[in-house]
Amino acid sequence: MRVNGYRMHYVDEGAGEPVLLLHGNPTWSFLYRKFIPPLVAAGFRVIAPDHIGFGLSERPAREHDFSLENHIANLAEFIRRLGLIRLTVVCQDWGGPMGLACAVLDPSNFKGLVVMNTWAWPEPSAFHSAVFPWRMMHAPVVGPYLFQRRNILVERGLYLSVVYRERFLEEALPAYRFVMPDYDSRLLTRVFPRLIPLRPDDRSAATMRWLERSLRELDIPALIVWGKEEIVFPAACAQRFKALMPQAKGPLWVTGSHFLQEDSPQEICGHILDFLRGGGRQP
Repeated sequence: MRVNGYRMHYVDEGAGEPVLLLHGNPTWSFLYRKFIPPLVAAGFRVIAPDHIGFGLSERPAREHDFSLENHIANLAEFIRRLGLIRLTVVCQDWGGPMGLACAVLDPSNFKGLVVMNTWAWPEPSAFHSAVFPWRMMHAPVVGPYLFQRRNILVERGLYLSVVYRERFLEEALPAYRFVMPDYDSRLLTRVFPRLIPLRPDDRSAATMRWLERSLRELDIPALIVWGKEEIVFPAACAQRFKALMPQAKGPLWVTGSHFLQEDSPQEICGHILDFLRGGGRQP
C-alpha cells in the first residue's frame, strides 16, 4: 500500500476483529511470525505492517522522513486506509509510541491495547542515560560507522536483547540481516536512536510529553505484558504504564529480554487471546 507517498509492506491474514502487531527498531513484521497463526486460528484478522523504512517497506533517503511524528501519521493513515475498526493494537519498542498515539488520536476506533517493553514519556529509562557512549554513538563519524557500516543493532543489539540466543542465531538473525543488506538500507537504525529524547528540547520530546498526558485520560481496556529479563525498559517502566493506565490488566511477566516476542511467543499469545476474549471493550 502507498502511504503518504511511500510503499508500505504488511501481512494481512485471517478474518474477524482486527489485531494490529507493531514492531520497533531494528526489527520488522517477521518479529511476529509465531503470533500470526494462533491469532488467526482463534478467529481474528491479524495485520503486521513494516513501518516505512523497515523490513520490506520503502526506505526514504531523507532523515526528516523518519521523525516520530511522520511515523505516527503513516500508521494513522494505514489504519484509515484499511478501514480498521474495533481494533486491538499490540505494540513493543517504537511501536508503542506510534500505536498508542494513534489510539489517543482516535480512541473510538480502538477496542484494546496490549503494551510490551516500550515507553510513552520523555527520558525513556535509566538504560539510555547510563550507557556511556549513547550520545557519542550518534556523532557524525562514529554513528554511521557503528549503525550503518557495522550494523551494530542487528549484529549485536538483537542478540544481546533475547534470552534464548542460540535459537535466535539459528532461526531469526538471518531474516533481520536479509532486510538490511547494505549501508544505505540501515539508515533508519542510526536515525531512530537519535529520536529518543534525553533532554526537554530533544526531538520527539514534545510529542512524548503529549502522549504521556493523553494516556492518563484514555479509558480503553489495556493489557501490560513485560519481559522478566528486560534490559532497555526495566520493571519500573511496566509499573509506570500501570500508573498511567490504571484500567490495564497486569503487568504479566514472561521470560524475555527486550525482544520478548523471540523468547516467549506462545505464552504471550495466550495472554493476548485471554485479553481479546474477555478484556476488550464490549459492543
